[in-house]
Amino acid sequence: LNYKGQDRPELYSVGKTMNATKNILVLFAILFAAECAIHQFKGYPDDSSLKTAWKNSAILNNTFTKLRSGDELVFPAKRTFYLVGGIVVNQISDVVIRFDGTLIFTNNTDTWPTVNGRVLECLQFNNIRNVTFTSSSVGLLDGQGEVWWGLVGYAEYTENRPRMLNIADSRDILIENLYFKSSPYWTVWIHGVDGLEIRNSEISNRRNDYDGHDFYNLCAFNTDGFDVSGKNVWIHDCTVWNQDDSICVKGNSENMLFERINASGVGLTIGSIGDGHVVRNITFRDSYMHKTYKGIYLKFRGPGIIKDVLYENVTMYKPEQWPIWIGPAQQADSVNLCHASPCSICWPDVPFAECNMPSNASYINVTLRDITVIKPVEATGVIMGSKSNPIQNVVFDRVVFQDATSDYYVCSHVKNGFAKGGTVPVPKCFQKGMSPRN
Repeated sequence: LNYKGQDRPELYSVGKTMNATKNILVLFAILFAAECAIHQFKGYPDDSSLKTAWKNSAILNNTFTKLRSGDELVFPAKRTFYLVGGIVVNQISDVVIRFDGTLIFTNNTDTWPTVNGRVLECLQFNNIRNVTFTSSSVGLLDGQGEVWWGLVGYAEYTENRPRMLNIADSRDILIENLYFKSSPYWTVWIHGVDGLEIRNSEISNRRNDYDGHDFYNLCAFNTDGFDVSGKNVWIHDCTVWNQDDSICVKGNSENMLFERINASGVGLTIGSIGDGHVVRNITFRDSYMHKTYKGIYLKFRGPGIIKDVLYENVTMYKPEQWPIWIGPAQQADSVNLCHASPCSICWPDVPFAECNMPSNASYINVTLRDITVIKPVEATGVIMGSKSNPIQNVVFDRVVFQDATSDYYVCSHVKNGFAKGGTVPVPKCFQKGMSPRN
C-alpha cells in the first residue's frame, strides 16, 4: 500500500492540475496588482494658508476621479492637509481610503464653496460600493466647527452649515479607526445605505472641557453624531460626545444594531420621524451614557411608524434632562428657540410653551430592558402618545432609577403599557406585571 505519487496516475493528474491552477492564480495576481494602485495624496502638507487649502481640495477632487476598483488612497502619516470642503466623489467601488495623516477644513466661512447659496459638505460621497474608510492608527478629521456654532453662528447660518461626512445611496461601507472633531453641522450622515459597519471610531463636538452639557456647549446646535437611514447597519465600539443626537436613526430604516456605545449628548435616538416614514427592527444595547443631556430618545415630528424597538442594558450616570423620552420631537426649526416643532425645547419650563404629539404617529412594540439610571439631575421621563393614536405595546422590564426625585413627568395615551422585573418608578399609565409579549 506504499504507493509513490508517480505510481498513481490519478495523483499525478491532480498534481498537474493544481500546479496549472496555481500558475494561473499567480498570473492573475500579477495582472491584478498591475491594474491596482496605491495613491499617496500629493497635496501640500502642513500649510494652513487659504490658498493652499483651495489647492489641496482641487488636487483631492482630481485624485478621486482617478481611483479605480482595487485602488487605495493614502493620506500620509505625520502630515496635515488643510482643505476648503466641497470634496465630491461619485460612483467609486472596491476602494480603500486610508487616513494616516490629518485633514483640517478651513474656518474661513466666507470662502466656503456653495451651490445656489447652499454650502457644500466637507466630504460628499454618492452611490459608492464596497468602500473602506480607515486608518493604520487613528485618522483625524477636524471641521473647526467652532466658527459655525453658538447663538450668533446659528442666527447667521441657521442650518446652512456643512456636514463632515455625507454618504448617499451606497452599499457595503466600512468606517473604522477615525476621529471626527468639531463638525460644523451633523458629523456623519449616511442615508439610503444597504450594508454599513462603523467601528472603533470617535466623535467629539464640544466647546470646552466641561464635564456635561451646559448652555454654552449646547449652543453648538445640530452637531449630531452618527445619523443613518437605510438597512443592515451595525455601529459598535464607538464613542460620541456632542450637543445633539449622539446616534440617530432617520426615516425609512430597518434592521439596525448599535452596541457598546459610549455616548453623551441628546440621546440614543430614533427620529425625528415624519412624512409617513417607517422605522422597524432597531436595537440599542450594552451602552453607557455619562452625564448625557437626554438618554433614550424616540421622537416624531409628523406622521409615521416606529415599531419593534429594543433598548437593552443601557446605563446612564447623572443624566441632565430627560433620561427617557418617548413622544414628539422636542426641537426648534427656526431662530425662535421656543417654537414648538412640534414640542418646544422650552417646555415645560417656560409658561405657554407647547408640546404637541402628532396625531397620526404610531409607536408599536417598544421594549426597554435592563435600563439603569443613576442620580438623574432633573426629571425622570416623558411617555406621550396622542389621544387619537395611543402608544401600543410598550414594555419596561427592569427599568430602574436610582435616587430619582420624581415620577415620570408625563405618561399619557398609552395602550398596553407594562412594567415588570422591579421597574422603579412605574409609569402611572402602565400596568404592573407580565405583558402579552413577555
